[in-house]
Amino acid sequence: MAPPISAAGTGDQKGGAVSPPDPWDPLIRISHWGIALAVLANGLINKPGGTVHVWVGWAVMALLITRLSWGFFGPAEARFSAFPPNPRAAWAHLASLLRGKPREHASHNPAGALMVYALWACLIAVSITGLVMTEGKSPVTIAEEKAAVAAGDWSVLVTADEAGDDDNHDSRGKLAKEVHEVAANLMLILALIHVGGVGVESMALRRNLVRPMIRGPQRTRKGSGA
Repeated sequence: MAPPISAAGTGDQKGGAVSPPDPWDPLIRISHWGIALAVLANGLINKPGGTVHVWVGWAVMALLITRLSWGFFGPAEARFSAFPPNPRAAWAHLASLLRGKPREHASHNPAGALMVYALWACLIAVSITGLVMTEGKSPVTIAEEKAAVAAGDWSVLVTADEAGDDDNHDSRGKLAKEVHEVAANLMLILALIHVGGVGVESMALRRNLVRPMIRGPQRTRKGSGA
């Protein structure tokens, strides 16, 4: 989810002097674009709290858990050890980018790595607060309850909280909603910064950094000298 910059290939380390980057395996590409589309859908299109919104939220959790697991068991470029969070290195990378001489990295660059962890943190916060707000109910259960209420059966909404814990329940719900909204909005802002960063880095390295995240590794023809 950060600018894909690879040291694959031969040549010196100046921007555009190495082979096109291809560190992103199919699972990374699927989780990246799946989460990106889901965030845009729930943040800008789907009705908050609606059944579709909840379904998309659960899909995001599945993709996020898969991607985080891949950080331990996936190929070298996908592992957390390939892009540890390092603010000092991130500032150094941004400085080199301003000078027009960004270094190559086999996985996410240091600045991109910080963005990745920030986005993951927001996703985790949104997921946990979403579960709190829906009381951990599955999308199927929520859809069944909505259908029952629409049919006039309100008994499905009766919970143990009515026995005297309403105040605590309401407080948790309000806090979860506030955190959910703040994390979701922050995530959209970070996504815009991320897109801008990819654009700037693409110009600095004089190559399209989005293409490898879409098409995957680029095959080279034998005898082409590539």
